[in-house]
Order: sequence, then structure tokens, then C-alpha cells
Amino acid sequence: MQKSTFSVNFFIRRTRLGKSGETPIMMRISVDGRYTELSTQRRVPVEQWSQSRCCATGKTAVALEINRHLDNLRSKASEAHQNFLAEDGYVDPYIIKEFLLGKHRRQRLFFEVFEEHNARIASLVGKDYDRTTYHRYMLCLRYFREMMAKQTKAEDFPIRNLSHEMVRDFEHFLKTKKRVALNTMIRYMKCLKKVVNLSLANGWMTVNPFAGIKYAEKKVIREYLTMPEVNRLREKEFSIQRLEMVRDIFLFCCYTGLAYIDVHNLRPENITEDAHGRKWIRKQREKTDVEFYVPLLEYPLQILAKYKDHPLCKERGTLLPVYANQKMNSYLKEIADFCGIKKQLTMHIARYTFATTITLANDVKLENVSKMLGHTSTRMTQHYAHVMNDSLAREMDRIAPLVDCVPKKE
Repeated sequence: MQKSTFSVNFFIRRTRLGKSGETPIMMRISVDGRYTELSTQRRVPVEQWSQSRCCATGKTAVALEINRHLDNLRSKASEAHQNFLAEDGYVDPYIIKEFLLGKHRRQRLFFEVFEEHNARIASLVGKDYDRTTYHRYMLCLRYFREMMAKQTKAEDFPIRNLSHEMVRDFEHFLKTKKRVALNTMIRYMKCLKKVVNLSLANGWMTVNPFAGIKYAEKKVIREYLTMPEVNRLREKEFSIQRLEMVRDIFLFCCYTGLAYIDVHNLRPENITEDAHGRKWIRKQREKTDVEFYVPLLEYPLQILAKYKDHPLCKERGTLLPVYANQKMNSYLKEIADFCGIKKQLTMHIARYTFATTITLANDVKLENVSKMLGHTSTRMTQHYAHVMNDSLAREMDRIAPLVDCVPKKE
């Protein structure tokens, strides 16, 4: 339990002298250098008040009743100070004032509220939230604990005391100690802000520590492969089997849009056949549990056939022998060097390539691309998709006969 300074004093308001010559008696509660004041609901003649002793003078019944009332208030305030400090490890004068006025509700603690919020998010994963969002909230909570552990020994603190300064401190902590990029930092701050908004709505906080703080994410240019680069990968012959296998899986994702975790867990039951004999991938995204459908072109079907008897596939019951993501990305760097591709290949670039080069650049509608990627809105798909010069050129070629003709002279 932390140490805390505490005092109670009584004084009169000489400026509020009534017609009867009496003035109100006020109570001042001070805790750790902060104070608040409230009325004692008692009045006393100015000449019958001793400021040095903080009490009414004389032996009259009125004076005795006033002093008993003041002693009772002092005792209640002192007891409240000790109890709040023992139970919560923290107390301020405003809490004691609310207690004396009968308005006190148990103060909510920051980490307690954050943990309750995250538990609620966990129960809604797959319904309203994906696992990535849940993990981001958990990391935000963990990082805030780490920051506070360097500043104080207290295990928790009242959420009403979360200040503007603490918000700025957390920004600095994320940038310097965790070395996160600007957009990642903003996502963590949005997690914290959501907990703050929840607390403001419930009356657990009265001051918004995010007031005046605005964030602007840096626009990220998503890397993707052009069709010549895709063909260069397809045509390259590898003498190293592991590189050939990783290349094939990467290209499978380029032609299907699957994210790493989805291709890693792709199983025979995820392949369906429609009434026309066309094969489809029908699966729920591991990240969001949103169902998606992708028709399989001839090339990805060839890749599936190539690895159907691979020992790793038989062992796992999967369709492709996918390594760990870190290992896949490491091998992709080697593959890029062999193929003369200057871009830093990762498994997720395959998904961007599907959205941009394979589909949108070939006039597949954005709405259809969105469904194949398992997005819940086209706004999400727009982050993946890029307008390519070839697509722009085709559009301009289409309208050229309409606008580029030379007008006949009259």
C-alpha cells in the first residue's frame, strides 16, 4: 500500500454572511497535495468561530452540536481515506467528497476495465471481431502494463486518472521502446481510445485524455508482382527442391488470393465442384471466419495435383506442403534473387498480386474480387488493389475513337 498524505480542515465563508449574521462552515479535504471543498450543512455566527481550532466556540447546545457534527465528518473522511487506500491502493479528495455526499460509486481501475473489455472482445471473435483485432487489444494492454511498470509499483490505478500526459507517454513508449511503425502505433492508440470512450460513456471518467489528439495514418504503397514478374517465376527452373516447392505455393496464392494461414490449412474438404464441373475453393478465412469462394484456374489445379502425394501433405491432411511463414519468406528472398526480382517477396505479396495483377487488371469487378478475398466490404479490398498503367491504357484506348477524332472543316 502506497503512502498518502491526508488532512481535513474547517473554515467559514465570511463573504456569504446571512441576514442573521451567520456564515456557512466549509470542509476542505486534502490528499497528496490536492484538495476539494464541500459544505458541512452548518452555519455559525462569525464571532463564535475559532479558525485556529477549526470549531465553534462556547458551550451552547448549538455550538456543541456543530462541533460533534464536524468531528463526525472528520472521522468519516479519515476512515474513508484509509479504506479506499487499502482496497484500491489509491485515493483522491474527490472520491472522499463523493463518499461523504452519498454519491460514491466504486471507482473503476484501468487494467481491470481493459481486461474486462478484452474478455468481451474474445467472446465475439468470429462474430463481430477477428482474432487479429483481439490480439492487438491484448498487446496494447500488455505494452501499457510494461510502460507503467517502469513508472510506478502500483499494480493498477483509477481509470479516471488516465491523463493526456499518460496517453502521450504511451505513444512515445511504442515508438521508442517497441519501435513500431507509425500506422501500427496509431492502431494501438485506437485500442486505448476505445477503452477510454467506453469509460466516458459509463461515467467512470469525466475528462477525455485524448482531447485535442488526432492521428493520420501514413499511406502505404502495397507491393505486388506484375504479370511479367509472375511469368518469370513460373518459367524459372530450380535445382533446389525446397525453392521449387515454395515458388509453387507462392504462385498458387497469386492465382487464388489465399493468405498464408489459409493456404497452410487448406484441406481436401475445402475443394468443391459446381454443376458445370468447375472446381472451387470454399473455405472460411482463418483470420476472420468469413467464408470465401475462389474458382480454381488450370494452373493452381496443376500445383495441387503436383503435391497431392507429398509426405508432408499426407502427414497433416493438407493439400500443400507449406513451411512456417518465416521460413517461407526467407526462401522467397532467395527465389527473388534467382529470378532477378528486386522486390522483397513475402507470402502476403501473393495476395496483393491476386487482387491487382490477376483480377482487377483483367477487368474483374471490385465486388467480385472482394468476395474472393473474403472481405466484408469493398473498402477493405481497395487497400489491396492498385490501378495499373496497363489498365489505364486500355481504358484510354477504349475512349480514344470517341474523343480523339479530328473535326471536319466546314
